[in-house]
Amino acid sequence: MPTHLKSLHDFSKEALTSFIDLAIKLKTERQQGVIHRQLNGKTIGLIFEKPSTRTRVSFEAAMYGLGGQVIFLSGRDTQLARSEPLKDMARVMARYVDGMVVRTFGQDVVEELAGYSSVPVINALTDLHHPCQILSDIMTVIEKKGAIQDLKIAWVGDGNNMANSWIQAAGRLGFELILACPEGYAPNPEILATARAEAAKPITLLRDPAQAVQEADVINVDVWASMGQESEQEERLTVFQKYQVNDQLLALAPETAIVLHCLPAHRGEEITDEVLESARCVAFDQAENKMHMHKAILAQLIGE
Repeated sequence: MPTHLKSLHDFSKEALTSFIDLAIKLKTERQQGVIHRQLNGKTIGLIFEKPSTRTRVSFEAAMYGLGGQVIFLSGRDTQLARSEPLKDMARVMARYVDGMVVRTFGQDVVEELAGYSSVPVINALTDLHHPCQILSDIMTVIEKKGAIQDLKIAWVGDGNNMANSWIQAAGRLGFELILACPEGYAPNPEILATARAEAAKPITLLRDPAQAVQEADVINVDVWASMGQESEQEERLTVFQKYQVNDQLLALAPETAIVLHCLPAHRGEEITDEVLESARCVAFDQAENKMHMHKAILAQLIGE
């Protein structure tokens, strides 16, 4: 049976740690000039109903960097646009490729594809989860700040798919997480309750961003309106105004705190240009680490 990556909750602490450890190892070896060929002769299909620059390029670069091949399919190129049953698509695609990387809207799409696929299905983003991104973010945090379980992570802004996956990571990996979200924009309550039940350290939901960052080692921010929420843009600009990560908010955090942003950033909205370009922001190291993490995920799930 294939191992699918649908959400971080699918994996144990040890399994998540193994992804991170392998990503760091592969990154170090690449810097040393080591040529990786773990997936020589393998092919993945990138099935993207939601477009992305970084996610597409990082998965393609990761697969090529492991000696494999990539077939990219946008939403209009697949039978998803023509209402073919997902179970049919899953069984056909699994006869052509060694793994499917899916970036879509509904989590149910990933779940059903995984349910019928004989090859690994990897969630590259849904409206509910963003597991690969959070793994690369945690890799970045460990590189910059050390052992994740010793740190306090703050999330400032929308309780979106990123927040949901950070919550699952906190439950599994045992670090403290504080989320500051406006009323009506909280993370998924079931995901929050499940993670709290297994967490070794507190997972706290607040309204006040100033309180969230006061003792934070890491401050994490994302766009206020995700893809598919464009009609809410104007309303969200008003609701989230006090959740902007700017110099005033950073002044309330420890001087050693770093800032994460998964990009693309709306400069002047959720984060100011000054913060994004500052030495405290590690967004571009974070973006690079997507490729190394995707290498680790592909190597472990498809290489096995």
